[in-house]
Amino acid sequence: MSSRLDGVAGGKALRFHAMAKPASSACNLRCNYCYYLHRPGTAPAGRMSREVLEAWVRQTLEAQRGAAEVDFGWQGGEPTLAGLDFFRDAVALQERYRDPGCEVRNALQTNGTLLDAGWAAFLAEHRFLVGLSLDGPARFHDPLRRDRAGRASHARAMRALDLLRRAGAEVNSLTVVHALNWRHGREVYRFLRRAGLRHMQFIPVVERLRGDGEFAGPPPGDARAVLSPWTPPPEGFGSFLCEVLDDWIGADAGSVFVQVFEEYVAALAGLPPRLCVLSPDCSSTPIVEANGDVYACDHYAYPGWRLGNLLETPVRELLASERQREFGRAKCEALAAECRRCPFLTACAGGCPKHRFVPSADGRSALSYLCPSYRRFFAHGAPRLAPFACAAW
Repeated sequence: MSSRLDGVAGGKALRFHAMAKPASSACNLRCNYCYYLHRPGTAPAGRMSREVLEAWVRQTLEAQRGAAEVDFGWQGGEPTLAGLDFFRDAVALQERYRDPGCEVRNALQTNGTLLDAGWAAFLAEHRFLVGLSLDGPARFHDPLRRDRAGRASHARAMRALDLLRRAGAEVNSLTVVHALNWRHGREVYRFLRRAGLRHMQFIPVVERLRGDGEFAGPPPGDARAVLSPWTPPPEGFGSFLCEVLDDWIGADAGSVFVQVFEEYVAALAGLPPRLCVLSPDCSSTPIVEANGDVYACDHYAYPGWRLGNLLETPVRELLASERQREFGRAKCEALAAECRRCPFLTACAGGCPKHRFVPSADGRSALSYLCPSYRRFFAHGAPRLAPFACAAW
């Protein structure tokens, strides 16, 4: 669900894919590892107003005049808390402001627990790509993904999957790789495959806690912060991916699509990444809060990275600003010497800056906590995925 910022100067169309937070950080679940729920408040938790919604839709489409396709992403918190009428409004506004011939595409990331037949029918009718959060079987999902009353959510997520599939909606899975499931890549993958999912995303938990138990912000942050108990070991995410790859390549290559595999194939073929984590410039995925505040990145929704408010400054100007460009460039400018020498640099670009808190050998910069995972997966995957890279040419 990411893309690049292109043509930001000279009056050219600005291509981007920002994520809107229609209900801010509000959520009906209390997932242990959710950084967005537990971050210091940067905007009032509440539904996006009609004024902000219309400004967001209009400015997004105006900034990309002439584009054949324009993407809108809706995340949270839990975005369905904004209500079905909110999304009906959003679709109507998109239709009002889009250029003739321009295809508007929507992607909604949800825990699924609030969906019913009405939601499913709407999402299918308007061709929303639905990302459903599923951490695998219930034994991996439920301990860390409970609601405010402490009730498990897996059965409700699976019910949502059934509703969406019956309605004909397009569904992807988003699986968080954490301390409970990182050793069980094959089991998680086979569960998702048996559930009928054919497009999968796997993202690792890498979170640190301050001394008071609150989530630490991005580096440098609090130097005394310690890893959360939900974070797998440095090589854990790579181990998980290797298991999934071995199972996938033997039976499902070409029929099941795993985002990180596609990204690595693209890197092996010399093609640019679409995933911001693996891109050399990470200015591609800003976010819009419910009150119209725009931030440089989902992981950097803190006051220091607030770009402005779209009710005061058009989103085009905020995203094309030197401040946002500088944020994107810093990813590669701050690379450690070990990264610059690494044979896999073109595949990972040093990883997400949020994860760079491991001191480098010279002590002047930092390495990604996930470096051992990336090295393990890239080394294991290269000979297996190289034939797909050749085909991509």
